[in-house]
Amino acid sequence: MKEQQGISLPQLPNEIVKNARKTRLDAFAVALEGWRRGLKLKWYTRDSEHFKDMVIFGVNPPGRLFSLSSEERTHYFFRTRGDKVTSRAVEIGSEKDDTKEWLAKAGVPVPLGKGFDEHVTDEEIVTYSKTLNYPLVLKPTNASLGNGVVTNIDSDEALLKAIKYVRHDLEYPEVVVEQHVAGKEYRIYVVEDKVIAAYNRVPANIIGDGTHTIEELINLKNRERKKNARLNSCLIEMDVEILDFIQSAGYTLQSIPEKGKQIYLRQKTNVSSGGDPIDVTDTISEEFKSIAINAIKAVPDLFHGGVDIIVNENRNLEASAVVIELNPTAQIGGALYPLKGKARNIPAALIDYYFPETEGMDTSESKIYFDLIKILDPLENRSALEVEVSPAPMEELTIKRFVVSGDVQKNSYHRFLKKHAMNLDLHGCINNMVFDEIEIIVGSTSKSAIEEFKQLISQYPQGSKVKKIEEEKHESPITIGFEINERYNTSSLKSVQHAVRKMEKEVTQLTRQKNRLEKDNRYIEQSTSWKYTEPLRKVGSLVRRKK
Repeated sequence: MKEQQGISLPQLPNEIVKNARKTRLDAFAVALEGWRRGLKLKWYTRDSEHFKDMVIFGVNPPGRLFSLSSEERTHYFFRTRGDKVTSRAVEIGSEKDDTKEWLAKAGVPVPLGKGFDEHVTDEEIVTYSKTLNYPLVLKPTNASLGNGVVTNIDSDEALLKAIKYVRHDLEYPEVVVEQHVAGKEYRIYVVEDKVIAAYNRVPANIIGDGTHTIEELINLKNRERKKNARLNSCLIEMDVEILDFIQSAGYTLQSIPEKGKQIYLRQKTNVSSGGDPIDVTDTISEEFKSIAINAIKAVPDLFHGGVDIIVNENRNLEASAVVIELNPTAQIGGALYPLKGKARNIPAALIDYYFPETEGMDTSESKIYFDLIKILDPLENRSALEVEVSPAPMEELTIKRFVVSGDVQKNSYHRFLKKHAMNLDLHGCINNMVFDEIEIIVGSTSKSAIEEFKQLISQYPQGSKVKKIEEEKHESPITIGFEINERYNTSSLKSVQHAVRKMEKEVTQLTRQKNRLEKDNRYIEQSTSWKYTEPLRKVGSLVRRKK
């Protein structure tokens, strides 16, 4: 069942974020936006002198901690969280019971409930729950990604089971018990007093087509999710929760749902567990936007972040919607790569906020980026504590693709080309293609530099012979710097097509030769001279045997 795909930002096509999965995607998108605007970009490990005393960022996994600098200022970021968000705001946002208290004090609607620390007994939690009406929600105070959240608890027995699971099996002793609010759930991203993005978080689900089983529909849904730069790392994983959920709805994995029938696979809405992000920025009500903005304002020094709200469809509360969570370090992949709807440029809004001197700079046409894996490699192998990325070209790039044929696959020839490319300040790469070709992609703000490089392609003095140079405009983004990729570029469609055409040509030639030889043999065998010389050939054969 093919899903309608969302519209991504032109400056963030899938191909450039393939090495930035999960939380790395958040950091990469923000860092890339600032870097493309001409800000100086540096990445760090937790051992760097710049971060040893910065409690706000906590423990630093490489690839998520970076700084951006203009002539006027420097700001530090952990994923999507900038240094204007203080450690106090992070602590409040990270503790769900504290969040609830701050929001309620500011008049922001929240579900009725209470937090309990590790010293409170299970019996005390059960006693308190009787002051609320079922259904209830039990969740850890400091977990993330929906871990340990149990919703729609409808009895004392179910509550005790949930307490055992969360506090003892998962070892989250600090928990929150609150009313379960039934309704659609939204993630709204706010910067100061403005909503930048909003998307509906739909639990993992499939839609029947009257032909495929539920198991097959899950596989088809995952096939579509793999095409999405955010969802490709959040596939619907078959587990006990899904099996129990579909069984309670009267289905098995081999059931064939009727066409158009939507079947939910989980209760949790998290994108990381297979949920669908559906963009609603232009359609969500102003009332809900105001609730999200007020939630951010309710916490001291929380100037931007994600707000999770549930719209109260059952109207069992006074409020039309309630805030269930704040996210000072919110993941933004769902807004950048929605399953349906338009992508929302949260990175641009963050850079505008931290670097107002760059506001209005448009990077939507940018074709230059940096390879995150190569940049972070020195940090991850501990050979460096800090890495600065080379500045991004600020003028419009001209990008060309050359396919060079001949004796052109020697490493020494490729090094010759790289040396001249770097001397001319060109960006791009050399890719080996099949048989006797290489692909050279070069980009520059100077058209004359590209033309000069083209003239150098056939001037290698030590034996490589260039037979042909084909030139065309290159539309895809390129990385900064110049790389040699000696592996055959079999992923290049043109390379594969060329290989197929060449093999087909060779097969055709061999077939023609074979047919010609068979025709000649038949002609000889049917000729009069062949028949007359048959006795002589037999005598010759006997003589050879005797020898």
